[in-house]
Amino acid sequence: MIKNMNIRISTNRVDVNLDVVHAFLSQDAYWSKNIPRTVVEKAIENSYCFSAFVDGQQIGFARVVSDGATFAYLCDVFTLPEFRGMGVGKKLMQSVQAHPGLQGLRRWMLMTADAHKLYESYGFSALAKPDRAMEISKPDIYL
Repeated sequence: MIKNMNIRISTNRVDVNLDVVHAFLSQDAYWSKNIPRTVVEKAIENSYCFSAFVDGQQIGFARVVSDGATFAYLCDVFTLPEFRGMGVGKKLMQSVQAHPGLQGLRRWMLMTADAHKLYESYGFSALAKPDRAMEISKPDIYL
């Protein structure tokens, strides 16, 4: 375990280590197994990106899809396994919520299978009116 880790968050897309992000999303993330690299590249180009670094090494990532005025969707949030439990996710979330381009939005959404507690601490909750939410889901699109 690294003590007194100096976590740096970058919102500059050019700082994203595409090898690290694609490897995690395509191999380890339950939500995007087998996602093609070209899809990850396009997603990054069209999103607000937040990269977590320690000593120049990318150790975490978060992406927000937003119109910058009314709505944002938080996605692709991860911390590499060897850095979990060290505050990386919290630092990413603080940076996401503080970003000037993401202020005053009426609605934020996300999907998670296992990080409810983290997101609840940043104001997220279960859908207030789930009967109004709909989706098109294609879970096997990358197979």
